[in-house]
Amino acid sequence: MKVICSNCEAENQETSKYCSVCGYKISTITNNKEVEETKVEKPKKGKRKLDLKTILGFVLGFFAMFYLTQYFFKPSMNIDTEIENSVNELNENCPMRVDDYMTLDSVVALPNRTIQYNYSLVDIEKSEVNLDTVKKYVFSAVLANIKTNPDMKVLIDNKLTFNHYYKDKKGAFVTKYVVTPKMYTND
Repeated sequence: MKVICSNCEAENQETSKYCSVCGYKISTITNNKEVEETKVEKPKKGKRKLDLKTILGFVLGFFAMFYLTQYFFKPSMNIDTEIENSVNELNENCPMRVDDYMTLDSVVALPNRTIQYNYSLVDIEKSEVNLDTVKKYVFSAVLANIKTNPDMKVLIDNKLTFNHYYKDKKGAFVTKYVVTPKMYTND
């Protein structure tokens, strides 16, 4: 029995796998149905082994990402805690005599990263205060202290505002000095 090539319609031997004329692959037909099908073997996927380096890399990567997100996405919570701790520590020692003319009565944490220092002028009434002298000497000393005091570093790095509120010996408001981040970061 002869087999006919489906490509060039040439007659070939029944045992031929390829056409003797055109080289086309011949399929065997019995009862008008294709008997032989081309089987393509797919390579079997082997199980991938995770070695120790890969597992260790995943674990270290996870912890590194965890701590980086903690550092970058929760800084305001850390500074709020630092402000509260600083205020509480200072208030434990208040009232505190600063010099011959002033007493630190209390320290208060205010909104928007602000700390207020409340001072009383010792034995001085509001009418006796020369505001030009206070601005010239006291305010410049306050700003210099904020810039150079190592205890203020964390607060300065987080760009806090410092209010200095002064009242006389009777409790009457004398003046207020506000130190903003622009003042202590730019000379």
